[in-house]
Amino acid sequence: MTPRVSATSLALAWVAAGHRAAYVNDDDLRGSVHFAAGIALCTGAGCIVTDLRGDAVDSGHGLVIAADHDVHSELLQRISDLSP
Repeated sequence: MTPRVSATSLALAWVAAGHRAAYVNDDDLRGSVHFAAGIALCTGAGCIVTDLRGDAVDSGHGLVIAADHDVHSELLQRISDLSP
């Protein structure tokens, strides 16, 4: 089990550097400045960055960042399976 990191920027940097496969957050991120640098870093590193529905992050429906398409697809499927 991977410990949860309280510093979002560090967690996202780990995904961008390939030290973690993904990061998921179910909060509404609109208006939050705490994710901006990490999202930019992950995007620049070629990670897949979407909300929990697979849409643009600015929708306010959480955050899914994955190192590759396979991990991202698997996460979206698992999240979808949990939704009522």
